[in-house]
Order: sequence, then structure tokens, then C-alpha cells
Amino acid sequence: MAHATSIAALALLAAVTAPPAAAQDINPLVRERINVNEQRRETPVRVQVGVNMLMPGPTGDSADAAKLRDRARRAIYEMAANECRLLEELLAKTCRLESINLNLNRQQMAGQVEGIMASGNFSMHITLK
Repeated sequence: MAHATSIAALALLAAVTAPPAAAQDINPLVRERINVNEQRRETPVRVQVGVNMLMPGPTGDSADAAKLRDRARRAIYEMAANECRLLEELLAKTCRLESINLNLNRQQMAGQVEGIMASGNFSMHITLK
């Protein structure tokens, strides 16, 4: 009889300490959904921007032409530098400038404005807010 009482006591103890079956089924699913959303937000997203602009002015080998080329490059670099600030204001928790590609071409055709055609492409990695 003592043996039967011990088995009954152990069964009662197991039933009291074990979580209900419904709680075991629901909680892992909730945790998985939360973790998936957190992981998605932490996954880097690549943002790429391309710009083209014409800067009128001399295109030869003069000092003024060199200054115009410097102004064109500076404008593209400033746009790239400001892009992370803009992204962080709107949708990014973090932003890292990854690359910049810059091209300058002389535009010197009859009937058109003489100047430097500047184009730039830059990409950033962001994590979403």
C-alpha cells in the first residue's frame, strides 16, 4: 500500500509541476514570431542612389576648369555624406556608407552649354527602425 501511495504522490507532483500542454504549444510560436521580426529589422538593407548633374563652366585645362571639376566632385561627395543623415531621419536605425562611384565628363558641343557632366552612384547598408 505504501508503494501505491508513493506512485500516486509522484504522479500528483509531476502533474502540478509540468506546464499545461496548451502553454507549451502557444509560447514557442509567439517567441518565434518575435525573433523573426527582430531578425528582419537587424538584417542590413542595401540602398543605392544615382545622381546626374550638369555644372556649367569651362572644361579645358585652366585653373577655373580645375575648380569646376573640384566643385562637381565635392557636390557628389556631399550628397553621399548627407544620404545617411536623411535615411536615419526617415527609416534607418543605422547607416553605413559602403561605396561611391564618381564620373566626370566634359560637355563641349556646339549649340549646348559647356560644362562638366557629373554622375555619382553610392550605396549604403542600413538597418531598419
